[in-house]
Amino acid sequence: MTVKTSERFLSLDVFRGLTIALMILVNTPGTGAAMYPYLVHVQWFGFTLADLVFPSFLFAVGNAMSFSMRRFQEATPADFWKKVLKRTAIIFLLGFLMYWFPFFEFNDGQLQLSPFSETRVMGVLQRIALCYFFGAVMVRYFSVKTIVFICSGILLAYWGILYGFGEPGHELEMATNAAAKFDFAILGEGHIYKKDAIPFDPEGILSTLPSIVNVLAGYLAGVFIRRKGKSYETIAKLMLAGFLIFALAEWWALIFPLSKKLWTSPFAMLTIGLNLSMLAALIFAVELKNIKFGTNFFNVFGKNPLVIYLFSELFYISLRLIPVNENQDAFEWVSEDIFQRIFPGSFGALITAIVFMLLCWALGYWMDKKKIYVKI
Repeated sequence: MTVKTSERFLSLDVFRGLTIALMILVNTPGTGAAMYPYLVHVQWFGFTLADLVFPSFLFAVGNAMSFSMRRFQEATPADFWKKVLKRTAIIFLLGFLMYWFPFFEFNDGQLQLSPFSETRVMGVLQRIALCYFFGAVMVRYFSVKTIVFICSGILLAYWGILYGFGEPGHELEMATNAAAKFDFAILGEGHIYKKDAIPFDPEGILSTLPSIVNVLAGYLAGVFIRRKGKSYETIAKLMLAGFLIFALAEWWALIFPLSKKLWTSPFAMLTIGLNLSMLAALIFAVELKNIKFGTNFFNVFGKNPLVIYLFSELFYISLRLIPVNENQDAFEWVSEDIFQRIFPGSFGALITAIVFMLLCWALGYWMDKKKIYVKI
């Protein structure tokens, strides 16, 4: 979803690359010791650095839209819908196939196709696809002011849905919230994420609704940046908006807790506030102070984000399927018998994740050198 334009800010590309790097880091912690708590998603209520990563990528998706909105608005209806539906379908399908991978399994000594009935339907890429779709439609057909009202309405409506349709007295618990009930009714238990305490999909259908706001917020931020340009006024207003949204989110969280897995409305607002502040800091450092240290590193991730993310997930899954001995797969062996012996404890788990992330970066670096850029 790269947008090439002379108006594009390097700081925005760095922001996107940074989110991909952190996403890989968070998703592939080493084994043999617990990862540092701030790099692990909260179990239910609360917030850590790890919880900021996915919302930040959605924010970056919306940001990219702001630099291609002219094409959205000037394209014929047929061309617009063809492009948006095609991109949405491909990204969604790639996400679905990634969770179905490796497609086959051994059953009673025989190789059989993994049953579709037990394959997870929703997921990270699927949520990105749906958020992109609804975000693109709103960008095409609604004004900036209308989008702001829509975002407010979505967050308030989701609050009402969770408390109005969840089990009374247990509206925000994992097994009894409205989002879980909706996913079970539509998808069935076989297509739900099953690696949590109970079957529950943190990227389910209903909880995708407030995550659309993260995309739209990224779009609105991009529109503002394009209009105001690289200036201290831009930075100041982004920081002020980020602080106010963050403060409002913290106030709202007193009665509607922060939860990434439920993607509660205060969680969406909190991450948007932080993203605005991060973006302001990057614009100050990269655009105004011309600090280029590290920008090329993150740019590599930003030039082929989809390929690098897919590679990281499929490579990780493949390593976990390769047995090395009776007790370890290939990833565990590398983490526990190499890195944990050199760097015991949480630091070893972090080093494992960093090395894995650098391997993924190496693929992106090779693709960049060969001028290979995969776009949808």
